[in-house]
Parts: sequence; structure tokens; C-alpha cells
Amino acid sequence: MELRRIQDLDLRGKKVFLRLDLNVPTKNGQIKDETRIVAALPTIRHILEQTNKLVLCSHLGRPDGERDDAYSLEPIGLRLAEMLEREVVFVDDYIDQPLAPVLDQLGKNQIILLENLRFWPGETKNDFTFASKLIHGFDFYINDAFGTLHRAHASTVGAAEQLRPEQRAAGLLVQKEIDALKLLTDKPEAPFSVIVGGAKVSDKIGVILNLINTCNFILVGGAMAYTFLQYKGIAVGKSKVENDKVELIKSIYRNAEARRVEIVLPIDHVCASEFKQDADPKAIATAAIPDGLLGLDIGPKTIESFSKIIARSKTVFWNGPMGVFEWNNFSRGTMAIAKAVADCSGKTFVGGGDSVAAVNAAGLASRMTHVSTGGGASLEFLEGAILPGVKVLLA
Repeated sequence: MELRRIQDLDLRGKKVFLRLDLNVPTKNGQIKDETRIVAALPTIRHILEQTNKLVLCSHLGRPDGERDDAYSLEPIGLRLAEMLEREVVFVDDYIDQPLAPVLDQLGKNQIILLENLRFWPGETKNDFTFASKLIHGFDFYINDAFGTLHRAHASTVGAAEQLRPEQRAAGLLVQKEIDALKLLTDKPEAPFSVIVGGAKVSDKIGVILNLINTCNFILVGGAMAYTFLQYKGIAVGKSKVENDKVELIKSIYRNAEARRVEIVLPIDHVCASEFKQDADPKAIATAAIPDGLLGLDIGPKTIESFSKIIARSKTVFWNGPMGVFEWNNFSRGTMAIAKAVADCSGKTFVGGGDSVAAVNAAGLASRMTHVSTGGGASLEFLEGAILPGVKVLLA
């Protein structure tokens, strides 16, 4: 699988449509985390070295095809203008008014940012007419929105398909993400440890089954661990369990045994009697959880067990927290694993979502080999799928 790369294109004086992932957390018009904006800057600057006829676009949140000012990209445009030190012209209506003529009127220090793509229902439906209006008059289509590549939307697939293959390419961030993930699926250096957490086994089954082919250890934490423990006949109290996923667990163990992959489960827990932020944490020193309690974090013995495996690993992939890390009483496990991964001398990969939030909160992101900007896209790629937004960028 070879991507057509932006470095291979001659963009001098050309009109460029750039799909970005500027889906950052905001509150009352204030940006709470600029990680994805910062990640977009290298590709923007690469294009601006050759042309100023540049249109940026993205989605923000899920406004469900309707205009909602709470999801406006205007605050992000203002921040981009500061970072790029040039004027970002914010265009609200780009469906009734063609974009290409506006590009001819741009000043040397101006670029365009479109309002939230998902204000139009045609975006998520990959509507042909909507995609046509987006891309009409452009010379090149560049996608640098890795976190959206698993979605067949108008701006990620439909618009690209309306230009010739040699007019489409992957931006620098997309290249970086895919090159990093391929290290996990091709020939990762052993020992290779996969750390999975979060709520549901069903969300991670595809990744687990695919990475069993190349990994040596699977460390299971978070709420999904209680389904594994129950399958092994260990009491889990009133912890959250997916009772209908027994066959999935069985298939994981069957494949792991066939490939001599060790599945490592929690051996102690931090529990509570209620699922509440201010619940009183109770340390349970055994793998079994008493009746009336539910597990909300891994315990100190599990932290030590997981950390020892991580320390001797040459490759580590982590996706999913070890507990309800947003609550201080139940954050220790996730933060300890973040530190263990950061301290590992091997290659370390954090697969988007809550794991990224955890390493950012711990101030450890810079110590990881790669921190993905797209959780869903990372997982689908690691399942072995060819993402729709990648397929249209192949050389």
C-alpha cells in the first residue's frame, strides 16, 4: 500500500483543497486542547510555501446536518490566524457561492477556512452534489485529517474521487500516522505488548485478533477486563460485564493460545459501591471482586505486573484507559501505565481517544514514539481494513 504524498506534487500557484481534522474540544467558544490544530500546521505551511490559493475545511462535533453555533469553526479560524501569522478568511456559505473564484481574489497573506462541513447533511451522506460543489475549480485535493479516514464522507472520499488520482495526495500528518501504524502490523520488534482498556470488548475485538498475529503479550484493563475475568470464572461483583460477548472472548483465547500470546488480566482492583465520582475507593487485593462492589481501576499489584512487562518490551501499543481516569479517585492505574509506557526504551504507540487524553494529562505525550490523532481510524487500520479515505489516496 503506497500513498501518493504531497511532497510529490507541484503546487506552485495552484488551487488546493485541504481536508483537516480540526475537531478539537471547545467550550463557550474557547479551545480546550490545540493538539490537532498544531498537528495540521506542517502541511498547511508546506502548501503555503508554493501557493496561497488554499482552502481549509474540517468538521467539528456532530451537529447532525444542521447549523449550530456551538459547533462553529470560527474560533479555530481565529487561532489558526495567530499561529500562521496571516489572515484566515472565514467562509460561511460555500455551497451557493462557488469557492474557486474567491481564491483568485485572495491577498498574498490570506487563506480560507470553511464553516463546519457537518452543518450540511450531504457531508456525512457522501452526497455527490455536495462533494461536487466542494471540489469544483480546484487543482489538487489533499487530505491530512487522519482521524476521519475511516469515514466515507463527501470531504474524505466523494470530493477526492472527482479529481484524477494524480491530483490527490496525503498530507504530512496522514503519512506520519500510517507509517507509524504500519510498524505495528508489519514486523514489530519483539517483545511486543498490546495494552487494551476502555469499556467494551466488542470495540477492540478486531484489533486484538489482528495484533495477536504479531504481539507477545496482551494486557487487559478498564471495564473490558471484567468480562475477561468473568469468562475465566473469577467473581467481578457488580462490575460492568458484556454477557453476550462470551464467544468473542473464547475466540481471543483460542487465537492467543495458538500463537503462544500471553493474556494478562488484573490481579487486584480499586472498587466502589457506586459509579460516582465522589465514591469512596476501596482497595481489593485479589483478582476476585466481592459482591456489592464494582471495579473502577486496576490496583497496585496489577500496575506492577503490567509495568514489568512494558519495561522489557521493544514495542508497545496502548489504546484505552485502565479505569475511570477522569475521576481522581480512580485515575492512578491509567496514569501509572502512561508513565510505564513513557519510561519504556522501546518504540511506543498511543492509539488515540482516551489514551491520548491520559498521556496529555500526565504531560508524557512528548516521550512517546507516536501519539495518534485519530482513535477510530487507528483501530480500524490495525484491524487490517483499508480505510475509505486512504483508498482514494493510493498511488
